[in-house]
Amino acid sequence: MHNDALRVPNTSGLEPEDAKELIRGLVRERRSQRSAAEREKAAQALAEHAVQAVGDAQCVSVYVSRPTEPSTYPLLEALAARGIRTLLPVLGPGLNRAWAEFAGLDDLEERAPGRPPEPSGPALPAEAITEAEVVLTPALAVDVLGNRLGQGGGWYDRVLKTARPGTPAFAMVFDEELVGDRLLPRTDLDVPVDAVITPTHWFLLDGSAFRTEGLARQGLGQAGSTATRV
Repeated sequence: MHNDALRVPNTSGLEPEDAKELIRGLVRERRSQRSAAEREKAAQALAEHAVQAVGDAQCVSVYVSRPTEPSTYPLLEALAARGIRTLLPVLGPGLNRAWAEFAGLDDLEERAPGRPPEPSGPALPAEAITEAEVVLTPALAVDVLGNRLGQGGGWYDRVLKTARPGTPAFAMVFDEELVGDRLLPRTDLDVPVDAVITPTHWFLLDGSAFRTEGLARQGLGQAGSTATRV
């Protein structure tokens, strides 16, 4: 297992996007070394915790995971078994955002090279995300302030800006991708998440030991939200 926490290098001399790309490479390399058995075990635990996290929600937004990401396949089946309407991303030309309803794993298909599998049903407009009561997002890492390192397209930052105000956003990561000793690089376009789901637990960031202890280690205290990211 990869139990060692992700060690984020000091990137203060880099532009934010260059710093992000450096860290993305580190995380992707670590993820590529995880065995299929480890991924499957983590996927089952993630599904259990994500079901707990969404609670009584009747409509949630999830993503279809890529091979090395925290897998959402068991979660999709668990939500369907509970009768929860699940919206999945459908990527149109460029960065256009659209959604379609999950209709079973057998219905998912890679519609274009390099894209995650998508449902075959009719595409719903970008505004359909306002119907979701919880948004589950992919991430490569999350820091104590909820800054989420994504894959680089900015797609989910736009999704979170479109979601209904107050809708909780959860990032799904492996435990070691919680970064407590340094703030991740960010720009004004980035939208933080409210909570995280890992194979061992799920929790809201506000008031969590992860946030409190992380800010203390960095000497930021409650002023952390205005600190410079490095």
